[in-house]
Amino acid sequence: MAPDHSFATVASETVYTGKIFALRADEVSMPGGGTARREVVEHFGAVAVAALDEQDQIVLVYQYRHPLGRRLWELPAGLLDIDGEDPSLTAQRELVEEAGLAAENWSVLVDVDSAPGFSDESVRLYLATGLRDVERPEAHDEEADMRTERVPLADAVRRVFSGEIVNSLAVAGILAAWAVREGVAQPRPVDAEWVDRPTRFAERVAGR
Repeated sequence: MAPDHSFATVASETVYTGKIFALRADEVSMPGGGTARREVVEHFGAVAVAALDEQDQIVLVYQYRHPLGRRLWELPAGLLDIDGEDPSLTAQRELVEEAGLAAENWSVLVDVDSAPGFSDESVRLYLATGLRDVERPEAHDEEADMRTERVPLADAVRRVFSGEIVNSLAVAGILAAWAVREGVAQPRPVDAEWVDRPTRFAERVAGR
């Protein structure tokens, strides 16, 4: 059996660098010979939190998303844009900032490669339980009018399948949390390997 083709990058150029992503164009060797141009969006990566209370209610946030021009039901989430911060600490911080909550217990639900056809963005979703209220910092920009709601997990699952909840991270987190609650899956420890965690854009921003 022939070895897998390596798809080596033979040339690369940066097309655009913005605040939260960069666009580069790579020339990649193809199995049949020659090369093909592949446009790649480099991203910080992110975390999201499926926070469940003792009544099996999941915490959702309702937030405006400008590319779609409307508000979406989502999980508390945020970018990995603080250099050197562990993803689990980012998740804890985002839960405080977006929902005014802290959690006693943390584990990894799933890792999601958001758009592998054109981006290296990957998101780690955490399960958080043992919730308690804490002071929420002052919110800014879109988060200033964001609201939170606790929804029975079973209702959240139904809202996924009805098409009301469409944010990909919310869909993945809700269904993964449901699988754990039903006993068909087990979460992983917070330090579990994250194979596709993106680093290239963070290194670019840091000038490394």
